[in-house]
Amino acid sequence: MKSELTVDESFKLIVTIVNKGKASEVVEASKRAGAEGGTIILGRGTAKKSFLDLLGISFEPEKEIILTLVREDKVNEVLQTISDEVKLNKPGHGIGFVINIKQLLGIIHLLKMQEGN
Repeated sequence: MKSELTVDESFKLIVTIVNKGKASEVVEASKRAGAEGGTIILGRGTAKKSFLDLLGISFEPEKEIILTLVREDKVNEVLQTISDEVKLNKPGHGIGFVINIKQLLGIIHLLKMQEGN
């Protein structure tokens, strides 16, 4: 039996990378802004410490990567709330970016919620 792929560009993936220990703040902020939740992945930064020292940026090698799938109409609000909460605009506090989604599997409940709005 072949799985059916859903092509739906009305969802975006917000990726936030923060220092270890900050992921729960990101997830809580995203939920307050309307996201369903997020997935937290542990990672390690690879920037050269000496280069960052020259820039006056503290470097924590252990990172948490938060993947947050949201409807396109909520992206700006969720990303802004995350940024405000964990101060992404300050050096060394993390980064956030958005990725377009082309195909989705396993989110029928989200699609049904979107149709109901």
